[in-house]
Amino acid sequence: MTREQLKGLQARITVDPAVLAGKPVIRGMRISVEQILTAIAGVLQAELLAEYPGLEPEDIQAALQYAGDLNFISAVSPRAAEGSATGPARR
Repeated sequence: MTREQLKGLQARITVDPAVLAGKPVIRGMRISVEQILTAIAGVLQAELLAEYPGLEPEDIQAALQYAGDLNFISAVSPRAAEGSATGPARR
């Protein structure tokens, strides 16, 4: 995956305190990354896309990439992962 593609995926994940209490969501919609990750574990991508008409295949890919990034960050630096969704970790 190129850097441009990765940045495009990252841009699909947004965090806004006014949307779902600041959880990471897909493109500002009220579909959280957590919802996508939970759902994709039990259904095919096509079923998930049918269930959420505003969702695009790239959104699912972005959610998976986001989860992978958080897992990597927490493996490297557990303190950094504490604040990664909303900003730097507080001390």
